[in-house]
Amino acid sequence: MPINFNSVEFESAFGLTKQIPTSDLPEIIFCGRSNVGKSSLLNKITNRKSLARVSSSPGKTITINFYRAGDARLVDLPGYGYAKIPKFEIERFAKLMEGYFSQDRNMPLALQLIDIRRPPTKDDMMMMNLLLDRGINFIAVLTKADKLNKTQRAARLAEFEHELPAEGITMIPFSSLTNEGVNEVKAAIADIVASPKDGKF
Repeated sequence: MPINFNSVEFESAFGLTKQIPTSDLPEIIFCGRSNVGKSSLLNKITNRKSLARVSSSPGKTITINFYRAGDARLVDLPGYGYAKIPKFEIERFAKLMEGYFSQDRNMPLALQLIDIRRPPTKDDMMMMNLLLDRGINFIAVLTKADKLNKTQRAARLAEFEHELPAEGITMIPFSSLTNEGVNEVKAAIADIVASPKDGKF
């Protein structure tokens, strides 16, 4: 089943688990903390300037956004870890995530976005452990790669080997400014959608 990055369209957004329709296509999940760069990555891999809105108010809207991409969907999960979200919204986020991941859905791959300059946060670790517990393959997309020089990058990549919750996790440095990592992310998504039973990169 091919994925078409050139004809991706926003399909729907849901704020409550009961609103989410049954899964009928492979879903590529984008997850990460608020302002880590999920919208920028979505826009880059689809070659669109504003397919996903880059918010100036992190954590403002807690919805799961679905984008149709040929015979697959890109699923943008709400960003987590924004301290100024009211308690009731944090609780709704938790229920929404629990409901989504507990459903019988076709989730061949998740892209876990992490700022390359820093170790994974507690919330990042919780999300990655959730993916591991659910048996969902994921790639660590290391955003803001242009912010580090070669020496700093090499040091952080070496540190990530010990900071991530499992061995052998694929890491792809990404920069929305230089387009680094865009083709690698697209290739990984295309491969897993075409042959999801393989499940490895």
